[in-house]
Amino acid sequence: MQRIGLLSDTHAYWDEKFIRYFSECDEIWHAGDIGSIEVLNQLQALKPVRAVYGNIDAYSVRTLCPQVLRFTVEKVPVLLTHIGGYPGKYASEIRREIYANPPQLFVCGHSHILKVQYDQQLQMLCLNPGAAGKSGFHVVRTLMRFTIDEKSIKDLEVIELKNG
Repeated sequence: MQRIGLLSDTHAYWDEKFIRYFSECDEIWHAGDIGSIEVLNQLQALKPVRAVYGNIDAYSVRTLCPQVLRFTVEKVPVLLTHIGGYPGKYASEIRREIYANPPQLFVCGHSHILKVQYDQQLQMLCLNPGAAGKSGFHVVRTLMRFTIDEKSIKDLEVIELKNG
């Protein structure tokens, strides 16, 4: 059983609340637009991190993080990218890869809009944790936690981060 902390779109903003919410997680996943090596380093100081770069990330982040990451946790195949879209409207950059080999769990960021959707056609859970940073149009900063146990994805929590 693995407990996962998930965030996206930090845009170089570090929040000490990340420590509180991710301290009991086994891994942290960042779905891009990290914004700075410092944020990535602070997350890595907490827990092992799986991260992809986003469209605002500089070369320094892109040299450390891929654009697309495929991996398996427990028995759940995962596809992590920044610009991904959602069921019925996947981004052109990733659509072919999704349909050629659908994962059980698809994670993306970019929109700054938290979404949890199930793609019935592909039998794939799609997660977008919204935005954990302060840059962007979003009103509420968010992140997620969940558990992967064998082939099961469960105990999903949406966490709203207050700006104070």
